[in-house]
Amino acid sequence: MTNLLLNGSPARPGRGQTPLLEVTDLSVTFPQRGGPAVQAVRGISYQVHKGEFLGIVGESGSGKSVSSLALMGLLPSSAVVTGSIMFGGRSLLDLNDQQLSRIRGREISMIFQDPLSALTPVYTVGDQIAEALLLHDPALTKRAAQVRAVELLTVVGIPAPERRARAFPHEFSGGMRQRAMIAMSIANDPLLIIADEPTTALDVTIQAQILEVLETAKNLTGAAVVLITHDLGVVAGHADRIAVMYAGKLVENGTTQEVFAAPHMPYTIGLLRSVPNMQTAGTERLVPLEGRPPSLTALPRGCPFAARCPISLDACHETEPVLLVHGNAGPAGMTAPGTAAPGAPVAGLAEAAHVAACHRSDEIADGVLTRPDVFPRPAPLAVAHREKDQDAQPVLTVTGLVRHFPLTKGGVFSRQIGTVRAVDGVSFSILPGQTLGLVGESGCGKSTTILEILEMTKPQAGQILIDGRDVTGLGRAELLRLRKDVQIVFQDPMAALDPRLPIGDIIGEPLTVHGVKPAARRARVAELLDLVGLDPQMADRYPHEFSGGQRQRVGIARALATNPRLVVLDEPVSALDVSIQAGVINLLEDLKEQLNLSYLFVAHDLAIVRQIADTVAVMYLGRIVEYGPVAEVFARPRHPYTQALISAAPIPDPVIERRRKRVLLQGDLPSPTEQIDGCNFRSRCPLYALLAPQDRSLCESVDPVLELHATVQTACHHVEQNELAISASLAGREEDLVL
Repeated sequence: MTNLLLNGSPARPGRGQTPLLEVTDLSVTFPQRGGPAVQAVRGISYQVHKGEFLGIVGESGSGKSVSSLALMGLLPSSAVVTGSIMFGGRSLLDLNDQQLSRIRGREISMIFQDPLSALTPVYTVGDQIAEALLLHDPALTKRAAQVRAVELLTVVGIPAPERRARAFPHEFSGGMRQRAMIAMSIANDPLLIIADEPTTALDVTIQAQILEVLETAKNLTGAAVVLITHDLGVVAGHADRIAVMYAGKLVENGTTQEVFAAPHMPYTIGLLRSVPNMQTAGTERLVPLEGRPPSLTALPRGCPFAARCPISLDACHETEPVLLVHGNAGPAGMTAPGTAAPGAPVAGLAEAAHVAACHRSDEIADGVLTRPDVFPRPAPLAVAHREKDQDAQPVLTVTGLVRHFPLTKGGVFSRQIGTVRAVDGVSFSILPGQTLGLVGESGCGKSTTILEILEMTKPQAGQILIDGRDVTGLGRAELLRLRKDVQIVFQDPMAALDPRLPIGDIIGEPLTVHGVKPAARRARVAELLDLVGLDPQMADRYPHEFSGGQRQRVGIARALATNPRLVVLDEPVSALDVSIQAGVINLLEDLKEQLNLSYLFVAHDLAIVRQIADTVAVMYLGRIVEYGPVAEVFARPRHPYTQALISAAPIPDPVIERRRKRVLLQGDLPSPTEQIDGCNFRSRCPLYALLAPQDRSLCESVDPVLELHATVQTACHHVEQNELAISASLAGREEDLVL
């Protein structure tokens, strides 16, 4: 991972040998006291071969994680597990906990979603990795285990591994903790690694590093990998095969290339069409997958997806389909080698068969029904086109904004030992009807920036103007009137809504604050519910009665209650399933056009930013390093950090994703408490290592400022050299990389 540009194409294993893991008709049920049982997993079957990478995808609650916990024997004792799990010729369901403990960590290991919860906080990271070694190798000495732990931390790219081995989990960043979990998982050279959403909570740059480490670990140990994720871009770039789950069942299974190129199940088509693609984002509307999965305690008759399926038939509501090969396998109906004939049941399928569970999969496989037929792309909202006023006054202007926090030590007699430079001279503006995307890794200062704006008090340094008015010195009454013009939509819709109030009261609360009378308030709430696509009759329901996407629509309705000029969107879709994201993004785009809103859109998903934003500001350690029109920045990023962000964002297309060259950053984001002379990005900058000594000295001594390059402002001393380096590497001229 030391090269400037790396190709992420993983090697693909061959098949044909006896499966390493064979799951047959696995079901998991959780009995409920005084109610129907939860059918979390319902008769799933799949195989994993040595060295294979299987991706299991689906919405939240589809049974992905429960099925993996069943493999590990980590389900609660109340769970009822039936079926068969054969691993290396042994039945895992017939083993007791003591026997499973000999296998867990040695032959099968697991990487959990939240590494901070999975690691013991009172033991050092090195001791925990050494413990995994000592448990399965009594002949190993404690000293040898500690040495091996340091070697493993080196393998997964932890800097200063000897020192870090003596550190505790809370002293690691999120990316480093996940690397430590991977080091622990490969400590005993397992045959199978189960990774349960290992990159969900990580920034896109750290995600790229972790996936590269996982691929390295897989290649070093020869292990098979089962990756559970909701990110189809991650699956496209790494998995050999993909299994799609819905309502506890597998609904499609096949090679990654086959499923992405020609999905046979409407649910898979809906997932693929709802994902924003960074290469096409902003040029066309997203395709939402409406509705929500059924309750696992009261599954409907027939196909569980029928209520959400645009092409469902009467038969779909009567009989649940089973996994079959569909369509014509070749010319004149000939079956291709290594596959089963169309209509063959799953039990008789050859290993490489592409199977789907749908009554209309034959029509989809044969091209009678195309993807646009199944999930058509919605038309743009019909609104009168507004001419852009070039002389319009910005809704928001931020100039030289600074927010530093003192770092203190001691209790009664505390003293300042440093300064946290959360925001360090940020400037941008937003015009009426414009969306500014604010992007960057966690800890770069995005949230602090928007909090400073929303607080509407005098900043430590700099200036904040809202509709041309300086927030400094405004009286209480003036601030209250100004707050009507600036509202926010939060990241987690459930946490942002009071569970004790019906949504009508929640949406109407801002109107109550501003003295709107009850009758007018009720009329406005009904109008807002209709505006965001919810039935006004739902006003008396409570937040827990809504899906995640519906709760976020409630949050948007509340933000619009006071007819604001500017809406701050703080990661508004990151907590939602990919199938729900598209509907919320389309709604935000429609409302912007309909109401002439301005958005400050904070996000880490670059595809969504490109879809919705007009301009983009890239933040790093409290500063903006690139700022300009979104199309220009994404098409030709000039700052090495922006290039790394864009190259790390996965694209849901296996052909494109495996041909891409990546700019991988080394290490994690430095602490904002560090005083860094010169360019604060140079410790991770892939270009810095290629520069001549005299050019490096400039980076080490002079802090770059934003300078205009065409239509984009970039804070980098070596924009021209960076573009030459990228062009030379893409052309394969490695000798030209030394600048």
